[in-house]
Amino acid sequence: MGPIGIFDSGYGGLTILSDIRKRLPNYDYLYLGDNARAPYGTRSFDVVYDYTLQAVNELFDRGCEMVILACNTASAKALRTIQQNDLPKTGPEKRVLGVIRPSTEIIGQFSATKSIGVLATPGTVASKSYEIEISKFSPQCKVYQHACPSWVTLIESNEHQTEAGKGIIRQDVEILMDSNDAIDTIILGCTHYPVLKDYIESIVPTSVQIVAQGKIVADSLADYLNRHPWMDEKCTKGGSVRFLTTESSEEFNQNASNYIDATVNSLHITL
Repeated sequence: MGPIGIFDSGYGGLTILSDIRKRLPNYDYLYLGDNARAPYGTRSFDVVYDYTLQAVNELFDRGCEMVILACNTASAKALRTIQQNDLPKTGPEKRVLGVIRPSTEIIGQFSATKSIGVLATPGTVASKSYEIEISKFSPQCKVYQHACPSWVTLIESNEHQTEAGKGIIRQDVEILMDSNDAIDTIILGCTHYPVLKDYIESIVPTSVQIVAQGKIVADSLADYLNRHPWMDEKCTKGGSVRFLTTESSEEFNQNASNYIDATVNSLHITL
């Protein structure tokens, strides 16, 4: 038995953890941010896979039976390989889940025009994971993607609040919206991006819905545990949360407050 592991390349996964804790407050959680090697969005498939597997194994070694990849890039580039190739050898009774599938299962219900936009990292866009998954569950929908290579860096440096940062964000959003006038739903396809949700809503037409993943992922996890009681029994329930980071723990503690409403006292580790 052990906590539920939550992994992200940096701080973005804290937005997912926050919503999961609201939905499932009684469980124990162990968060790992690979801040020293962030961002993942511009790295190759092989590098993202290697880094993600290292993090997953670290969480397994620390007692987690289930790990959520609260990172779209890791979910797009590493999840399937880990599930199919690594878990059968290292822990067939363990589970690794991602954040893309829950969103794509239901996003078709959000769109009246069946025209869906995706704002994500270059790695997630290049993987075409959203296009592929949405086509499975909502084949009537058309997907328009735009990569935002600088957004994670802007957010983690707090430059997204500057006029220059807002200008970059606005330009990216306008490029996506110009790709099709019918877009009425935009998925924030990176767990950092909910920090920008209010600003993005202020620059798109009021008819456009901006969808963050946190609540969707939290509801999906609750449903998963309800349908798999054997895994639910492996998850300890003490209402605790602990944090690990590969970067300075002092820096992580200070910046984490921008993403989660909790006292953060992280431990520095090396992967």
